[in-house]
This record gives sequence, C-alpha cells and structure tokens, in this order.
Amino acid sequence: MAYLLNIETATKNCSVSLSADGQLLDVLEYAGENYSHAEKLHVFIKQILKQNQLKTHDLDAVAVSMGPGSYTGLRIGVSAAKGLSYALNIPLIAISTLKVLARKIHTNDAYIIPVIDARRMEVYSAVYDAQYHLVRKIKADLLEENPFESYLNKKTVIFVGDAVPKLQNSLSHPNAVFSKEKFPSAKEMHQPSYQKFLKQDFENIAYFEPFYLKDFIISSKKYKFT
Repeated sequence: MAYLLNIETATKNCSVSLSADGQLLDVLEYAGENYSHAEKLHVFIKQILKQNQLKTHDLDAVAVSMGPGSYTGLRIGVSAAKGLSYALNIPLIAISTLKVLARKIHTNDAYIIPVIDARRMEVYSAVYDAQYHLVRKIKADLLEENPFESYLNKKTVIFVGDAVPKLQNSLSHPNAVFSKEKFPSAKEMHQPSYQKFLKQDFENIAYFEPFYLKDFIISSKKYKFT
C-alpha cells in the first residue's frame, strides 16, 4: 500500500491530507484571516500521522501544491515537502494549485475556472474542462481585459477561489456561476498525486522550486505582491 502525504499551503488555507493507494484517509486544515502555516504545518503533519498510526518512514511519497499563490505560503509548504523527501529518501510530487482548486467543483459539462487573488485587478487563473484537463494554460489575468469572455459565450463557466468576489463585481454574464469555495485543499490532492506516483512523475528535490508565476516584489508603494 502506497501512503502519500499531501501538503497545500499556497493560500490562507494550511492543509495536510493523508492517502493510501489514492484513497483519502484523513485531512487537517485551518484557514484563518492571517497566514499561520509556519506555526501549524509541521504540527498538522505530526498529528495526521499519529491519528492514522503511521510514522514518517511509512510514507512512500510527499506531494505539494506548487503554485501559483502566496510567496510565503508556497515557500513554507515546498520547504517542508523537500525536507521530508530528502530525509526519508522518497519521491517528491508537485501538483498545480489551480488544478487542486478546480477539483473542488464537480460538473458534467461546464468549464471550471479557478481564480486566486493576485492583488489589484489581477487573478491567477487557468481553464479546465469537466474532467480537469487543462484547456487554457495558467496565467495572471487582468480582469478589465475580459479574459474569460470567449469561454462564457460557449457554455456555463464555474468560477471558484478567493478572487470570486472580484469577478462578481466586474463580470455579469448569464453563463457565469460563482462557487462559494475559497481555498484549495489537500483534500483534493489525493487522486492527482497518486496518478503521478503511479507514473513515477517525480520532481528533482535539489532543483525544484515553487511556481510563483510573478516575481516577488518588495515595494514602498501601497501594493505588494505576496
């Protein structure tokens, strides 16, 4: 039996799940107003293993949400995943944060567009079909450019993520559906991480870095990217 630890820290949700052969066993997570990943992540990892009567050496791989998202959150999650993979000599698996978020939606025939707040009037987004296949690559979109109009004109589009309120204020279309789900969760990582595990689609622990999409900018202006 293959035990996988899944880590999701790309947004305000600090989330850890445990799976066995692609089946979800347990999940621990906390989404507060402030980022609490540094305090909670390692506690969650220890707790979820203890709750399921496992030790770190029982793990067969570690999967981590790779971004885009919060610079600090991604650094914490990826550093923890790389540290465990290296120390235990087990594979490191990377899953797109937007794909994790898209998997919160279950639909038969609609586009799924996960949107993560990228500050100002920008969002990190991608377009997926009902089977979670990538239709349009991950981008940082400017909402004033109506980046989703072509998809909305074809069929129903379900938007999900913490940037949904921005869209609701700027987008009005009969095919637009807005989910109340805000954050990606390790709960949705167990199947894609197991699929990659079976294919041996692993990352190089030494060289793997989070997918930030945009550079981290320290600025004296009012806005900063994080």
